[in-house]
Amino acid sequence: MNSAVKISTVQRIESVLMEEISVGELSPGVRLDEAGLAERFGVSRTPIREALSRLTAQGILIPGEKRGVFVAQYSREELSQIFEAMHEIETACARIASQRLNLLARTDIEFAQADCMAAAEAGDRPGYLRANEAFHIAIYQATGNPYMAEIATEFRRRTGPFRAKKFATKEDLIRSAKSHQSLIDNIFSEDSTTASNGMRFHMTESFVQTLKVN
Repeated sequence: MNSAVKISTVQRIESVLMEEISVGELSPGVRLDEAGLAERFGVSRTPIREALSRLTAQGILIPGEKRGVFVAQYSREELSQIFEAMHEIETACARIASQRLNLLARTDIEFAQADCMAAAEAGDRPGYLRANEAFHIAIYQATGNPYMAEIATEFRRRTGPFRAKKFATKEDLIRSAKSHQSLIDNIFSEDSTTASNGMRFHMTESFVQTLKVN
């Protein structure tokens, strides 16, 4: 396997695992088995090991006392601290996005919201979790600041397995999807204070609900 193909394979595996963790398909504390992943992806253990190492370096996975790595688990205090940081970065993203909106950014946010509503109304939990991630990432990208978007996305991935637990029923999905509309209205107002306050309220509600189920 040449180096370019190897890197591409590692990135593909890393991306798939990261998405599964961020939407809660791989729960906190779950052990990731190299042999099982190698069989699943149809590769040797080498790219698996490299992908797991990269996710561990990001704090998304943690090494166990014995061999193997696990999806990161946090105490309530640690989760509160992560959410505090996430709260501030998401609020800043909404504020900046409201000031830099263009037609493409508006369209991306609206399309992501349409996907959220469709998945929620279908009771498609995995589909909704992915659409919800895409919705927030569209807001990050609307800032026009790739560094800020990267930081915000990292926080969202780290908290994904914990946030996913609050979506237990179809009603939970619909309630969440509908709550996006007021947030969109606040950001599309192009008033930075309105956008900041809207995201702050949205994130506070999410944080409270997440702590109830973790």
